[in-house]
Amino acid sequence: MKKQHFKFTALCMLGLGMSQMALAETAPRQTLPSFQAKDIPTMCNAKIADVKKQLKTFENKPLKNETAAAPILAEWDRIFASFEDFYGPIGLYSNVDPDEALRKAAEDCEIKISQFQTDVYQNPKLYQQIKKIKIADPIEAKFREDILEGFEKTGIQLSADKQARLKAIFDELAKIEQEYARNVRDNPEKLEFSLDELKGLPQSYIDGLKKNDKGNYLLGFEYPDYRPFMELADNDDARKRYQIAFTRRGGEKNLALLKQAMDLRYELAKLFGKSSYAEWVLKSRMAKTPETVNKFLAEVHATVAPLEKKEVQTLREFKARSLNIPVEQASIERWSEAYWSEKLRKAKYQVDQEQLRQYFPTQASQDWLFAISENLYGIKFKPAKVEVWQDEVEYYDVTDAKTGQLLGGLYMDKFPRKGKYGHAAVWGVYGGSSLTGRKPISALVTNFNRNGLNSDELETFVHEFGHALHGILSNTRFSSQSGTSVERDFVEAPSQMYEEWARRKETLSKVADYCKPDCPRVDDALIAKLNAVHSYGRGLHYARQTLYAQYDMALHGSDAREVQPLKVWEKMEGETALGYVPTTEFPGQFGHIMGGYQVGYYGYMWSEVMALDMLSAFGDNLNNPEVGQHYRQTILSQGGQKPAKALVKDFLGREPDNKAFFDEITGQRVK
Repeated sequence: MKKQHFKFTALCMLGLGMSQMALAETAPRQTLPSFQAKDIPTMCNAKIADVKKQLKTFENKPLKNETAAAPILAEWDRIFASFEDFYGPIGLYSNVDPDEALRKAAEDCEIKISQFQTDVYQNPKLYQQIKKIKIADPIEAKFREDILEGFEKTGIQLSADKQARLKAIFDELAKIEQEYARNVRDNPEKLEFSLDELKGLPQSYIDGLKKNDKGNYLLGFEYPDYRPFMELADNDDARKRYQIAFTRRGGEKNLALLKQAMDLRYELAKLFGKSSYAEWVLKSRMAKTPETVNKFLAEVHATVAPLEKKEVQTLREFKARSLNIPVEQASIERWSEAYWSEKLRKAKYQVDQEQLRQYFPTQASQDWLFAISENLYGIKFKPAKVEVWQDEVEYYDVTDAKTGQLLGGLYMDKFPRKGKYGHAAVWGVYGGSSLTGRKPISALVTNFNRNGLNSDELETFVHEFGHALHGILSNTRFSSQSGTSVERDFVEAPSQMYEEWARRKETLSKVADYCKPDCPRVDDALIAKLNAVHSYGRGLHYARQTLYAQYDMALHGSDAREVQPLKVWEKMEGETALGYVPTTEFPGQFGHIMGGYQVGYYGYMWSEVMALDMLSAFGDNLNNPEVGQHYRQTILSQGGQKPAKALVKDFLGREPDNKAFFDEITGQRVK
């Protein structure tokens, strides 16, 4: 899963006091605090009380209409950035801390923060203070617009009874979404497999598994367990059993929670006079309306659905030849697609994903990624010893190569463990501010194999690193506009663009320079195979992405009250080339639509339109530091202080278009 973690988007971020600005550039690094579970409730209450006190002073400032915006906006930004010093780490630790008690205490605090957020943005005195100010430039105008939108989306314009109901809805949604994520993340279930059922998997994989007292092997739902099994285990029944259990890991209770969330979101939209939650959400996105999103998805579906059917037929024919059976008997089910796709890749392209790990050792891949990023953006990564939440977590200062100036900090938590967030994501824990000298901090969280990565995992690493850099290389005036605080349907674009650096010889051939001991070097032949593998399965991939996005929109339309999430999923997945597998419950573990990407999954492909268009500026030289610097200054450093469409236009020198995207999904893009 390639996603940017959702934060409290209405809350702004803050930095040093104005009197400290002269010291900001030489101040020591700011790192994340550590907490004890027992202290969090008291600290949480104290922090909220402190911000309340500061806001009381803010709302009582004697402002006149058309008061200069600069000091007022700076004060607003400072208040909430001091709060972010606390709630930013809390949001991260609730997902990654090894102590279950601390995770629970952090989650409880997040609920209080969410409730407080609603109180802030339903305060008419604060709203009027921001309304009075007179802006002086486009950055101030965008920040003021963002703040006012936060009030308006929290119901400042509604009657008192509607505001009260809206607050109750926000509170209940925060609890529901948190419980849903916890049910997936903390599921302790282990599936039992015999040695015979592990046939086809490498010995190194088997050796890393735990056994029970019967001598059978135990597998959980972490991706380093699940993905290789689905691609390599020969036993069809075992793969089916594992896949069904994987889709059900949220349990029946998560289906009920999803329906509760859908109904509450629909009610929320109605309070604002909107026909659907999708209409309410999309007003502040690039797409603007559900009609625009649905039209885009329909165009993609019309393009990829025939490709999906063709690829499934290719798999059936390959399976028939492999097993020497008639094509009519060679069915491809959802639990066997990855297995036969991997077989076909090996046979047709001679690419073995497990063997690729020798080309991309995990540490060498990280060193390589640091090096290409340093060259491209003119930066340096410097390891430093700081307090971390788990022994294997690493920290790096990120500095400007020319000036030596500290730009921000990067935490990396790479390997799986019990209770940790199970996919790959980046938390933009702190936003940065050029006004105060506050430095951004990003935390990159993955669940990688310790010994090496396959090509898909390397792409994931580069993708998530793109999110981290988007945060760290931000240089916005206000911290609330720092980093990935862009429109949600643009937030993936910088990361998706960076994935190309994990595909071309000019960059991949350099991984071997960082291997200790030596590892094989990527050559032309392997690149050709990897490109073929990347092209293979394009229909299946984009059809699946389109299904997820259309399903997300279906749950949040004008008929949401009548929609039963599992029934709709069964119907929609059943119409695809691979069909629906009875008893699977994908909606109960579809974390995106309960973690900030609701009415937003389309954004992965919408962002990819921008990503592939921006990529064209690099031409045949991905390692061009001049283009990299231009990109750093026009896209990464700008955060959300300009609309995303304007950012892309600044970088490309023209309006964005979708030609490269449709060329990509049809296999026509020239690389």
